[in-house]
Amino acid sequence: MIPRRLFRTLSTALSESPAVALLGPRQVGKTTLALEVAKARPSVYLDLESEADRAKISEPESYLPQHEDKLVILDEIQRTPQLFRSLRGLIDTGRRRGRGNGRFLVLGSASIDLLKQSSESLAGRIRYLELAPLDAGEAGGKRLDALWLRGGFPESLLAASDGESLRWRTDFIRTYLERDIPQLGPRIPAETLRRLWTMLAHQQGGLLNASALARALAVDGKTVASYLDLLVDLLLVRRLAPWHGNVRKRLVKSPRVYVRDNGLVHALLRIADREALLAHPVAGGSWEGLAIESLIAAAPAGAEAHFYRTAAGAEIDLLLTLPGRRKPWAIEIKRGLAPQLERGFHLACKTISPERRLVVYGGAERFQIAVGVEALSLADLFAELSDT
Repeated sequence: MIPRRLFRTLSTALSESPAVALLGPRQVGKTTLALEVAKARPSVYLDLESEADRAKISEPESYLPQHEDKLVILDEIQRTPQLFRSLRGLIDTGRRRGRGNGRFLVLGSASIDLLKQSSESLAGRIRYLELAPLDAGEAGGKRLDALWLRGGFPESLLAASDGESLRWRTDFIRTYLERDIPQLGPRIPAETLRRLWTMLAHQQGGLLNASALARALAVDGKTVASYLDLLVDLLLVRRLAPWHGNVRKRLVKSPRVYVRDNGLVHALLRIADREALLAHPVAGGSWEGLAIESLIAAAPAGAEAHFYRTAAGAEIDLLLTLPGRRKPWAIEIKRGLAPQLERGFHLACKTISPERRLVVYGGAERFQIAVGVEALSLADLFAELSDT
């Protein structure tokens, strides 16, 4: 088992809150992590996709008080969102009896309905945590090449071969489109959503152009926006917001859009192996996406992530503002072993005056690439952020 960074955070959250929601895409490892945390305390696990377990909890006010002294894990909570109302009453009753934190751990694919139900019913009683696919720090340096090609879903990353990994990701995409998303409520044609997802993969890290996507899909702009909102809400796509600092420049206002798992990017584009990836135009955007997801994951809670771009071409791939800091870290991402900085990076830094100027590149050596600019590996910067 690859240790997950969220293990300690989840354990702490359960000690401080009556209920914790662990949200993330299917097959990302939520159940494995929950059961690992549960080893430290008496617990009961219910899979709400199982008819037998749903029958047990058909009358929650009767069943759950029988396990008041245990951590109750409710998996696939989006199948029975009406449970949130019952949990509220049980939590309040338990508090009056002196039974406070660590009562319930709910797992589910993040959805608009799920978040709405829990926020309305459990306000002040629940803490949200997000479990993303494995990142560069969790996978480790020896698996970095595999992580780039296969992505961070555990079964994909740890598959016996690249072919087996690709087949797993292809099945994952089909299942999401044909079964999981329809179960969450939206009636979206699977083929239309696949085309949108594939177009986003082709443009990995590009500026969002909703009107162009709408024309390609033969739908209106509002429909594209709702489809994209769904993929973002399911933690499958990230909209990286533009920098909004008070600078007298014509800043780009559209977000950059990334398919969050680079392995899914490659599956959508039918990239089967490393050789095909290196020859594909998406290679640079795919590496950039992997680095951005890993660095955001390593940053301390409360960090803010943006990119910077002006109409004149000044650009920074990632601006990370750490908690309590006034100025961001300016991070440029290069895949090659001999990174070169464009004039736009220096112009952007001159405007923003970042706390640090960094270049993440594909090598291992750490060196000064220019005055005040340091080049380092993804692993080195990941470790720095994790220790911040």
